[in-house]
Amino acid sequence: MPKNLTAMQTNRPPIQVIAISSGKGGVGKTTVAMNLAAALSTQGQSVLLMDADLGLANIDILLDLNPQYNISHVLKGEKSLDDILMKGPAGLSIIPAASGIQKMSELSPQEHAGLINAFNSMEKSFDILIIDTAAGINDSVISFCQAANDVFVVICDEPASLTDGYSLIKVLSQERSVHRFHIIANMVNNDDEGFEIYQRLLLASDRFLNVSINYLGAIHQDKYLRRSGQLQKLVIDAFPQSKAVHSYRRLAKEIDSWMPPENSENGMNLFFDQLVAQPASI
Repeated sequence: MPKNLTAMQTNRPPIQVIAISSGKGGVGKTTVAMNLAAALSTQGQSVLLMDADLGLANIDILLDLNPQYNISHVLKGEKSLDDILMKGPAGLSIIPAASGIQKMSELSPQEHAGLINAFNSMEKSFDILIIDTAAGINDSVISFCQAANDVFVVICDEPASLTDGYSLIKVLSQERSVHRFHIIANMVNNDDEGFEIYQRLLLASDRFLNVSINYLGAIHQDKYLRRSGQLQKLVIDAFPQSKAVHSYRRLAKEIDSWMPPENSENGMNLFFDQLVAQPASI
């Protein structure tokens, strides 16, 4: 496989690639990914949401979608990405994953090249690609985070969430040279509580790690989040005036104000070129 496949296509428009991750499950990471993507979409951005939990896909279930095809069919060469793209709520485009397929780190060189080619040949372009990674610190999570322009780490007010979030940041910074992170405090009662959770993580990171940790903001605890989940709908669609929706819109406005990422002129193919590249020796 060529070392640099970005030369295969150079006319892709700029795209912001955001990996949303967490050190552990149960902190609401996928809910954050879906609703933040929807908030960005309703602000006029063209957003592609990728379910990157390649072992336990769940975005289709959470949004009551029934994909006929998924990324495993692309990896097998049976379908193109345009064939499997799903139209989701709030104007989102969604790449569905599948339970039980190989992890990205286990793909063969031929599958690597095929995946890059699949993204290079997509007919539709996007402003933002949101990657909903799996929880934890496996090879797939690390690879997606390393290749993204920005890494969002979702934490909540639980000791294990902070400990595991710190571990994710440590691995990415020390083993993959990722040194910039954005923190979202989820399921908080108020803004002060969210910032206090962030400060606890910042204190440990400043003491032991050479990283930049930006506080993006907080998502308020809201009964309507649970209710929208039961309805298999986005809270931004089901309960647009809820506290959680105001939180998501505020975060989306902050992201919308950012400058385009470096090397964004290379488009999505640069992201996937970086994703499947062999990691440097540690």
